[in-house]
Amino acid sequence: MTEDADLAALYAEPFRLAWPDDPRAPFVFASPHSGRHYPRNFVAKSKLGPLSLRRSEDAFVDGLFAHVLDLGAPLIAARFPRAYCDVNRSPAELDAAMFDGRLPGAIDTTSPRVNAGLGVIPRIVRDGAEIYRDKLPWREAEERLSKLYRPYHAALTRLIEMTHARHGVAVLIDCHSMPSAAVVPDIVLGDRYGMSASPLLMRYAERVFEARGFSVARNAPYAGGYTTHLHGRPLRGVHALQIEINRALYLDEERIEPAPRFEKFRASLEDAIGELVAIDRALLMPSGSRDIPLAAE
Repeated sequence: MTEDADLAALYAEPFRLAWPDDPRAPFVFASPHSGRHYPRNFVAKSKLGPLSLRRSEDAFVDGLFAHVLDLGAPLIAARFPRAYCDVNRSPAELDAAMFDGRLPGAIDTTSPRVNAGLGVIPRIVRDGAEIYRDKLPWREAEERLSKLYRPYHAALTRLIEMTHARHGVAVLIDCHSMPSAAVVPDIVLGDRYGMSASPLLMRYAERVFEARGFSVARNAPYAGGYTTHLHGRPLRGVHALQIEINRALYLDEERIEPAPRFEKFRASLEDAIGELVAIDRALLMPSGSRDIPLAAE
C-alpha cells in the first residue's frame, strides 16, 4: 500500500461517475484526461513543476460536459491526471526503458505513441518536457494499471453495456481538448476514419456544430484513440465518437484557468450536445440508412 495520502484517495476513487435520474438518452459521455488530483510522490519524483505537469490535462472538460446529466446521459471522468496514467492508450503501450527491472506481460514495442513518449505511463508531457528524473520501479506500472486504469475501463464498459441493453443502441462520446494553433479548427470529430461510428452519426454531429458557427474537421489531426478503437462497434449499434475542443475557445492555456469566455462557450456547447443527444435513434441502428434531418439547416 502507498504512504501517499493523495494516491490512496485516488485508488479509493479513481473516477467520478455521475448518473442521471432518468437515463433516457442512449449516450455515455467520458472525460478521460480532465483529472487534476496529482499524487505528492509523483510531483516529488518529477523534474517538472505542477503547472508544467498540467500541460497534458484536458483541463475543465469534465465541467464543460457536466450538463449531460440533464439530458439523461451519464458522465464518467477520471480523477487521476493523464500525465500519471493515460487511459486512452492500450495497457500494452509501455516504455520498458522507463522502468527498473523487466516489465511483466506483453509490451507493444511498435507503438508510435510509446516511441514518442506518450504511452499508457507517459514519459513526457504534451509540450515534450521529460517528466521523471529517474527510472521507476517496474511494480509501479502494474499498480497504476490495476488501481486506476482497469477500474476506469471496467466502469466505462459497464456503462456502455447498460446503455445498449436499455436502448438497443449506445453512443460513447469521448471528450477531449486540444492545444490551440493557427491551423487547428474549433472542433475535431474522430471516428477512426469510419471504423468506430456510423457515417450518419458523424455527419449529424458535424452539422450540429457547424450550425452554431464552429469550424469542424474530421479525423485530423485526431482520429480517435484506444477508447474509440476498443468500444466502437457500429455494426452492433455501439458507436464511439471522439470530440476534441480547441482550448482557445474556453481556456487560458498559460495559466490553465477558465478564460473569460468560458461560460459563453459552455452555453453554445450545451446547445450543440443537446441537439446531438436528440438524434433519431433509428439512425444509430445498424440498418439506419435514412438521410439526416437537421432543423438548423
